[in-house]
Amino acid sequence: MAMNNADGAADLSNWRQAPYNQWAFHHVRELIPTARVHNDPSNVHPLVSRADSRLGCDDLNQTLVQTWTDGFMAMHRGAIVYEWYAPHYSGAEPHILFSVSKSLTGALAGVLVEAGWLDVDQRVAAYMPDVSGCAYADCTVRHVLDMQVGLDFAEVYSGDNEQFNRYRAATGWNPPLAGEQAGDLRTFLTSIRHGSTPDGTVFQYLSPNTDMLGLILESASGQRLSDLLSAHIWGPMGAESDAYVTVDAKGAARAAGGICVRLRDLARFGQVMSDGGKINDQQVIPANWIEDTLHRGSFEAWQRGSLSQLLPKGRYRNQWYQTGNTSGAFCAIGIHGQWIYVDPTAEVVIVKLSSQPDPVDDNIDLTLLRLYDRIANMLK
Repeated sequence: MAMNNADGAADLSNWRQAPYNQWAFHHVRELIPTARVHNDPSNVHPLVSRADSRLGCDDLNQTLVQTWTDGFMAMHRGAIVYEWYAPHYSGAEPHILFSVSKSLTGALAGVLVEAGWLDVDQRVAAYMPDVSGCAYADCTVRHVLDMQVGLDFAEVYSGDNEQFNRYRAATGWNPPLAGEQAGDLRTFLTSIRHGSTPDGTVFQYLSPNTDMLGLILESASGQRLSDLLSAHIWGPMGAESDAYVTVDAKGAARAAGGICVRLRDLARFGQVMSDGGKINDQQVIPANWIEDTLHRGSFEAWQRGSLSQLLPKGRYRNQWYQTGNTSGAFCAIGIHGQWIYVDPTAEVVIVKLSSQPDPVDDNIDLTLLRLYDRIANMLK
């Protein structure tokens, strides 16, 4: 039975841990400050349903339960063919995306490039003068987008890594370390030093890069990340509900993991990505940015990184994963089991929200990639 937190058992110290996460992952704004991402009520894109009986099988439902799924949807050619929710989640509340937030932020970067506000070949320092002396002093925005900055930082979700716990506290996600103030995101990011890896050579999946990207987008545009998402993605794509994003003590958005949305709106966003950035006749995300995201990126840098065993033929571009499979499928992945999977050849979009107890489980990820591929092949 899912908890309702009436006794306040879920708090900032445990909200990502089972069993508290089943409640907390769709009540994040009750624990952490957030900024609203507005939809446009006058421009809601309707979703049509065309149920496919092949997907309503015991094997699929069992896999969803076994992988701690909260909500799951498969779309084919823009229509819902399967929609499923766990007993503890109705889909009415926005659910945290964790690192799927990175891919939304990457798509937003493409909008700013098209508008002439952002040049990905510029050094980060052109937008963030206060990076002088830190790891971001000499790298480019492109290095940040593709996770090729040589940070002296370890992405350690569990355990007692002091640097990572200080990072989480700076985002507002953890209590402060004993005897310390929580700090803020910008101060933390500009304190990270460069490691031994030259920029632009190795894919290193490190969340501070995307939080820095969020600050770059705000600096380049003069607008808050939540307002940029509202004006350029959430409203134009026809979201049916508001979303929100967690913010730190000074209002800086957690671009790397704090966006919270409803399942159906996540599917709408996946459909926009599948359709070359368009919805109906409106270009939401620039077509050339979508093309770049799907077909460019350094295979060599990916192979030198730590995730090549998950996608041996993959690449990483603009905060999205390319699977490297024959259909050209690409995806966004978040810890604790959040997914967008797009197979443009099969015209299939799959989204999954979860409360997986472990932040990372390679066996589950591989099982799900095989499942998504089977669904796409069945529907095409």
